[in-house]
Order: sequence, then C-alpha cells, then structure tokens
Amino acid sequence: MKNVAVLGATGSIGGNTLDVIARHPERFRATVLTAHRQVDALVALCMQHRPELAVIADPALEAELSRKLTAAGVRCDVASGREALATAASGNLCDTVVAAIVGAAGLQSTLAAARAGKRLLLANKEAIVMAGPLLLDAVAAGGGALIPVDSEHNALFQCLPAEGLAGGKPSLHKGVRQLTLTASGGPFRGRNRAELAGITPEQACKHPNWVMGRKISVDSATLMNKGLEVIEAHHLFGAAPDLINVVVHPQSLVHSFVEYVDGSVLAQLGNPDMRTAIAHALAWPERVNAGVAPLDLTACAPLAFEPPDLTTFRCLALAFQALRAGGDAPAVLNAANEIAVEAFLAGSLAFLSIADVVDAVLAELPAQAVVDVQTLLERDRVAREAARRILRNAC
Repeated sequence: MKNVAVLGATGSIGGNTLDVIARHPERFRATVLTAHRQVDALVALCMQHRPELAVIADPALEAELSRKLTAAGVRCDVASGREALATAASGNLCDTVVAAIVGAAGLQSTLAAARAGKRLLLANKEAIVMAGPLLLDAVAAGGGALIPVDSEHNALFQCLPAEGLAGGKPSLHKGVRQLTLTASGGPFRGRNRAELAGITPEQACKHPNWVMGRKISVDSATLMNKGLEVIEAHHLFGAAPDLINVVVHPQSLVHSFVEYVDGSVLAQLGNPDMRTAIAHALAWPERVNAGVAPLDLTACAPLAFEPPDLTTFRCLALAFQALRAGGDAPAVLNAANEIAVEAFLAGSLAFLSIADVVDAVLAELPAQAVVDVQTLLERDRVAREAARRILRNAC
C-alpha cells in the first residue's frame, strides 16, 4: 500500500491523481490533501478520500477549513501555510508525493519531499525549471526517486533505458541522438502575429486537446509551456540544449519520442488523458488500469508533425535562450512569465506582450550561478518586481 500526498489536490492534476487512486484502493491511499485557497473543494475531496491531513496554503482560511470539515463529519488533522506544506510533503504520513502545486509556490514543498527521500511524482515543472540542480541534489541526498508526471517527460521516461532518474544525477544514455517533445500547438496553431493581436483570456484558455488550469492553458497557447518542458527535460535526463527538439503534433497522440544513434525511434502514444502518465508514475515499474480508453489508431485522423513557429510564438525561443544562458536564467524566465500571464488573465496585458515582458526581464537580469534556495527565491522576487515595473511603465 502506497500512502500518497497530493499537493495541489483541487487542480486538474490533483483530480486526475485522485481518480486513479480511487480505482485501486488496495494499492494506493490519499493520506495528505492540500489546496491553495479552495476550501469547499478541499472539503469535498476530504469527504471522499478521508485523508489523515488536510492543508490549506492560506493561513487565513485554516479556521474555516477546520470548521467545515467538522461539520462534514471528516476527522483529520488540519494545517496551513507554506511550512505546513513542506512538513506534510516530508513527514511520515506519506511515502509518495505528487507535486502538483502550480508555479513557484510549489518549490519548497517539492524540495522538502526530495530531501526526505520520498517517491516524488513531479507535475510542478516550475520547481525543476527554477531549481533543477538543487532539486536533483536533494533527490540524490534523500535517496528517493524522481518520476515525471508531465505527459511529455513521462513519455520520454518510458522510451529511455530504465536508468538515471532514481539517483537524482541523470545522464543521457550514450546511444541517444535526440529527445523530441511534442506540442499540440495550442489553440492558435497556424495563426500569425497579426491574427493574435486581440486574443482574449477566454480564447487562450480553450485548449483543443487537454483540460488544464488557466495559467498552464495560457502557457500552452504561447508555447511557453513547451519551453519550460525543454528546460525540465534538460535537467531530468541530462540532455544538452542542442539534443532537445520540439515538434508540433496537433493530434496529441504521440506524447514524445527518443531517437537513437542506430536510427531507431521509440515513441510513447496514447489518448490525451493525464491519467495515463499519473498511473504509470504511481505504479512504476508496474502498470495499472488508469481508466483511459484504449487508443484506436484505425479510427484516428492521420498523424501530422510540423516545426514550431518561433517568430509568432516567441516564448519557446526565449526558453531555449534562458536554458543556454544557464544559472538562474530559467528561474528569471519563469518568474517574469508568471507575472506576465497573471496580467494577461486580468485583462491588463495583450497576449503578444507576454513574450515582450519576459524578454525585457531576461535582458535586465543576466544569469547568475544557482547557489542555494534562499538566493534563488530572492532572484525570483527581483524578477517579479522587474516584471511588475515593466508592466506599470507600459501602461
């Protein structure tokens, strides 16, 4: 029986994780559930899954959470705040941690789980984008395992030799020529810059293949999500930037593939449903039913592949730029992007200007070496302040 902490339980990854867990009560139990501010949603999940601990990130909501759990007849411990999240991720109530908190807010709890030697199922790409070397060092020191949950990285994990990730110091197998991440192209594939001038948040959040939260949906629309995944692949698999490729694949059936020096190409295919990757990561090295419909290739439209348009979707190019700059440039990229996307969703920034803000912050803050978490969090703060100042000056 695996005891699982689901960090970010009320999000799309959290919901899909709990669906898989509920299908296998003899194998998995959700012992810790956390949310940012969604008290009612967290209470509903606690009523269904009966965890040992419920954590709300906003301390101002702890009393409300406790009161509503009591009223619902749920008996479990209640805690709040970032320190409580980190304690929950590293404590003895779980042996497996699903890190699904969106954005930089998930960094400290993810690192805590790694240091504690947990089986870390990584869905929070921002944690490894910001602090890749620190996270890998923490996994190595803790002696646990790091398994990617992002569909693309889980696909690469399945297509690569079974070595490297568990020890936290990955290196690309010498027989690998290239890693290729697939991208759906988002809702605006094929459009040029002129056609994207008046894009609204509602349009950007309508992904053609995946059901995701608003922030990651916007990142998918700008291709920043794919850029963050490139950085994540670099850290997870020890691949140099020039060995990572991106192709647009609108059907989202081929999730990624690995090209070997002998000419072989191994790809992982499946319907666009995050439960496949989640079930694989939860049960690895075994396989369990994820509740996903079988893929019928005879009923599918022809599979198409095309290069990404880096002129229209500049965020992907900026991510490669930050990766090649090294140091904390990816953390600066991520911080600036979070502020820019927040402004776009609030209606105060144009869709195409997201890349402009990120570009300006990268130019203002040249890369520095990653030393420790405190220094990294300070640079994250400085980058966010720079992005906010750029936004104020643009108004």
